[in-house]
Amino acid sequence: MRRYLTALQSILHQAVKLEIIPLNPADTEKLTIPKAVVPKIEVFTKQEAAEMLSCLEKEDLQFQVLIQLAIMTGARRGELTALKFSDFDYNTNKVTIERAAVKLTGKPTQIKPPKDYEIRTIAINPYCTQLVLMLKAEKEREAERLGSKWRDGDWLFTQWDGEIMNPQTPTRKFAMFLEKNGLKHKKYHSLRHTSATLMLYGGVNIKQVQERLGHGKIDTTNKYLHYISEADEEAANILQDMLISKKTVAEVTGKGKAEREKAGVM
Repeated sequence: MRRYLTALQSILHQAVKLEIIPLNPADTEKLTIPKAVVPKIEVFTKQEAAEMLSCLEKEDLQFQVLIQLAIMTGARRGELTALKFSDFDYNTNKVTIERAAVKLTGKPTQIKPPKDYEIRTIAINPYCTQLVLMLKAEKEREAERLGSKWRDGDWLFTQWDGEIMNPQTPTRKFAMFLEKNGLKHKKYHSLRHTSATLMLYGGVNIKQVQERLGHGKIDTTNKYLHYISEADEEAANILQDMLISKKTVAEVTGKGKAEREKAGVM
């Protein structure tokens, strides 16, 4: 709605400048715009992520690499599907994210710069590097087997003939994977959220998290801090329920309230 409104305001503003109309009826001051509801961030807990990665070991190598890199890098779906083997530095365990794949209905997959034009080089763990090398060898064997039918583009994630994977495919395959293994359904994009929250849980600086995710603004990354705070409060309440009887909690809460009122603290 806001994007449509911005376009409409621009058109009508130009009409005012050309004296076609006396004033802009879509001026923000004349409108009451409803606040957008911010969707709750959906993430895998550490336990859920560990269980999922355990199930992942039974999948084909390409899918393993796709999900491992999604969690380890926090890269967007389009950024992952646009990765090439030449984007990896196998000696330093780093990957450069410099493009993204986009698929519009009825059109071939297109390549564009990453969102916010945030080209970045980030570290990955040696395990991921080894998986990528194994996938590279697998693709080379497949190219040799198919001969002239193989369309070599150096893509990490491909269709059967070496053509770049449809950037919508990871979402479909991930949903099938979760269902097959009896895991709770979450969106593919939740892997990116999971990567961010696990890094923050582990003590990674928020600026580093911003750079790894490719956020143009730190405010976008700050939303994860709110989630961490909520989860921390929930953890504290769970520990209370586990370790302290409800009767004791009620007694202490009552005494504490009385003391606060006596001290004039609310």
